[in-house]
This record gives sequence, structure tokens and C-alpha cells, in this order.
Amino acid sequence: MGWDPRSAGNYAKAQAEPGPTSNCAAYVRQAIHAGGINVINTHHAKDYGPMLEAAGFRKISSTQSPMAGDVVVIQPYTGGSASGHMAIYDGQDWYSDFKQRDFWGGPGYRSSKPSYQMYRMN
Repeated sequence: MGWDPRSAGNYAKAQAEPGPTSNCAAYVRQAIHAGGINVINTHHAKDYGPMLEAAGFRKISSTQSPMAGDVVVIQPYTGGSASGHMAIYDGQDWYSDFKQRDFWGGPGYRSSKPSYQMYRMN
């Protein structure tokens, strides 16, 4: 089975919690799996870039408009979670363990704007 970003996005949307649970990496990895791609598990969201690339995702520029199935990996910021954050786009909204307002996933990320990388399946 190939990559199905719609299935990944639908899974992320269906599994979304009412608010953050500090389990963004697990939720996003499971959504990617629901879309037909297995990504090796790593503990911290901030460390998923190489795992996504190994699974066939490629880095894309932050100036590109997000498409369904795109994933963002965000590095930690001072005073925030040491694990960083990650989320997947369903074509309309960003999801991690909850439906996000934007890809930042929270006010601390939004104000600190730590480095991040977007990924898209080849």
C-alpha cells in the first residue's frame, strides 16, 4: 500500500484529544501509519526528522504551502518541553494529539518561534 495522506489526516482528526496530552509524537506516528507508512519510533518529537526521511519523506521549504500529509517537526524552546513538537496537516488543519490552531501547536511555540522543518512524502 502506498502513501494515502487523506487516511493519515482522517486518522489524526478522529484520534484528536480535546487538548494537549504531551504525546504528539505517538499520535502523529500513528496517523502516518494509518496513511500506509511505517516510521521508526523515537522518544522525542524533535528527533523525528531522520526517521521521516528514512520512511520516504523529504524536507520542504517553510515557504511552501502545506499539503495534506505534510508533517512539521519543531525543536524545543526555552521553558517548553525538551521533546519539541510535531504535527500533521490534513489539508485544512494541523493535528498532533489535538486539533491545533496552527502548526505551532501552542502559545509558547508561537511566541518563541523555535527552528522547525516541514516534511512531505515523495
